[in-house]
Amino acid sequence: MPDPSPTDIPANLRRRPELWMVLLFLVSLAALGFFLLAGEVVEGDTAAFDEAILLALRTPGDLSDPIGSHWVEEMARDMTALGGLAWLTSLTIGVAGYLALSRHTRTMWFLLIAIGSGTLISRSAKMLFERARPDLVPHGSYVYTASFPSGHTMLSAVTYLTLAVMLSRLEPRRVIKVYIMTCAILLTGLVGVSRVYLGVHWPTDVIAGWTAGAGWAVLCLLVAQWMQRRGQIEPAEDAKD
Repeated sequence: MPDPSPTDIPANLRRRPELWMVLLFLVSLAALGFFLLAGEVVEGDTAAFDEAILLALRTPGDLSDPIGSHWVEEMARDMTALGGLAWLTSLTIGVAGYLALSRHTRTMWFLLIAIGSGTLISRSAKMLFERARPDLVPHGSYVYTASFPSGHTMLSAVTYLTLAVMLSRLEPRRVIKVYIMTCAILLTGLVGVSRVYLGVHWPTDVIAGWTAGAGWAVLCLLVAQWMQRRGQIEPAEDAKD
């Protein structure tokens, strides 16, 4: 296969090759941040921070009652459901179907592999660290796995951010690209906050999930750009105002 011509490379990277270095730096920073945080968690140095945040979200004198009205707690359960495995799997399959119907078959397979491998990493990390769930407050949602990192949070970041990255590649309008990424970031943030609010995760579990998931999404973007240059996935659309 002949080498791709310069026109095969996204315009923003042709004009600003330093973006590659920025993205690589972000991936490295995310990985470093995750392992540094994991080390602090294992040594117990985050206990005071975690406990203070959890207790701040409970009604003084009644640790079984999260702060806010009952509808706030119900909303938190709705938000946490957006990070559930069943919903995220359904969403991923739905977007994969859209890509297939749009004749972006290779992008579809890349998406499925990226999200599937991110899910595997999340489950493996839980088994590796085996951190106990919070025991300071009653849980507002059923849990059955280890606590670190937050699976809902990391899977939300992996899924929503990776979906946003891949879909925004196919959208030429800059404002739509920004809208897609903003929605993905907001959803990921809300899922993480809901896990702490419901008392099923320590705050550092959620921070670790955000860090690892975001780093994975950026890494997927880099790999997608590299594969595009080699003609292995469909080209991205150059951004337009």
